[in-house]
Amino acid sequence: MLTSQIVIMIAIVMYLTGMIAIGIFYSNRNKRSDDFYLGGRKLGPLVTAMSAEASDMSGWLLMGLPAVALMTGLPEAVWTAVGLAIGTYINWLIVAKRLRVYTHRLDAFTLPDFFSKRFGDKKHMISTLAAVIIVVFFIPYTASGFAACGKLFASLFGVDYVTAMVISAIVIILYCTLGGFLAASTTDFVQSIIMTVALFIVVGFGEGILNGFDTVFHNVANLNGYMDVFKGFDVASGETMSYGALPVVSTLAWGLGYFGMPHILLRFMAIEDENKLKLSRRVASVWVVFSMAVAILIGVVGYSLMKNGIVPTYENASAAETIIVDIAKFLSKTGYIPAFVAGIILAGILASTMSTADSQLLAAASGISQNLVQETFKIKLSEKQSMWLARISVIVISVIAIFLALDPSSSVFRIVSFAWAGFGAAFGPVVLFALFWRRTTKWGAFAGMISGGAMVFIWKFVVRTAFAGTWLDIYELLPAFVIACIAIVAVSLLTKVPEQEVTDVYDELKK
Repeated sequence: MLTSQIVIMIAIVMYLTGMIAIGIFYSNRNKRSDDFYLGGRKLGPLVTAMSAEASDMSGWLLMGLPAVALMTGLPEAVWTAVGLAIGTYINWLIVAKRLRVYTHRLDAFTLPDFFSKRFGDKKHMISTLAAVIIVVFFIPYTASGFAACGKLFASLFGVDYVTAMVISAIVIILYCTLGGFLAASTTDFVQSIIMTVALFIVVGFGEGILNGFDTVFHNVANLNGYMDVFKGFDVASGETMSYGALPVVSTLAWGLGYFGMPHILLRFMAIEDENKLKLSRRVASVWVVFSMAVAILIGVVGYSLMKNGIVPTYENASAAETIIVDIAKFLSKTGYIPAFVAGIILAGILASTMSTADSQLLAAASGISQNLVQETFKIKLSEKQSMWLARISVIVISVIAIFLALDPSSSVFRIVSFAWAGFGAAFGPVVLFALFWRRTTKWGAFAGMISGGAMVFIWKFVVRTAFAGTWLDIYELLPAFVIACIAIVAVSLLTKVPEQEVTDVYDELKK
């Protein structure tokens, strides 16, 4: 192993050790299962804000977004970022406080649990369905995070992919099983800081080596459409593209996913004081806008670095996902201190992936241990037994995810995109109607989940395949979200009004 690689490894090991230390620190603070899954509703406003956004962005922020900007210019990257920024702000503005107050009043500490108690579903049909949806989408989503970590280490140090992936997974499992939600949220807060530092180091280094942003923008000025948000330029083929109204709407639809993301909604539920959510909203919104803007700028800078031979020539956006890794490799060759800085950059990529994987792991584990085992199958457990079941669930789900991640050729970001659509369509409309429409019934919520989740599969694998290149070839989240909303309204109006007990709570909280 080269000296520069050893220095990089030292930086990464320091980061991983810190994450495990946080898990150990919080291990004795979990007295009950709701502490393990929701941290006893003790999160401060800054941790709430930054852990929510870190668990949201994943490796997409440091790998996917710069790659798209590098290879196709601004359109897709910018409109995706705009959709996500708007979705983030609206979610914090209209959902966060209502969900925190409602779940506290109902003593619900998982999203499926909230659905059942909100709609008076004493047979737990809704929570069972919600838990199954969480497991179906989150296990492969978690596996994609493990795979991303494995690919990072394998490409950096030439080690075996499976070994690297398993070691990364073990670190995540350790601090999740030890510290639960508080550990995951605190590590996510730290990881968001590392991600931010990594973003600014990379863009600063790229700008510096190219002698200023004037050179950066001069290099792309002759690429017709590259800097035009309604055109774009395919670097691989050398052709100008067209990005019309339909692709813009389809890309903006990414923002709808926020209303149904369990790992983000749990942060709203966990804050210690709902009146501090205003500060959280401001911090989260500002961080999202700046981080995505810097990530896009890295992509634009990356084009000049590629043309100057500083990073490899990429054939497509998938290959360009290693742009920040390649920049870090180049930086590490210039000395010990730059190598340590490169280690921080790579720790940022690792942080972006781990911050999402840990949150998904806990959400999926809660669906199994709390909603399926204890509610659906009515297995009574003591608090101590419930805590052990929680930890065992994390381990079992992790083992399944590890087996799914054994194939190094699996597409990380295709899985992320599909899972995002699945949660957004299955849960997003139900969350909004649960909080804002008194007349919503349990059967309407059930129909919304079924239709939204099913339509994601149908639109992705049937409609888009059959009508590729037409106006129907749009991101599956948008049509699935609309269908779910229609199903909730139609079925709610066709079924018996909610029970008095259910509407009384709604009216009480509305006042």
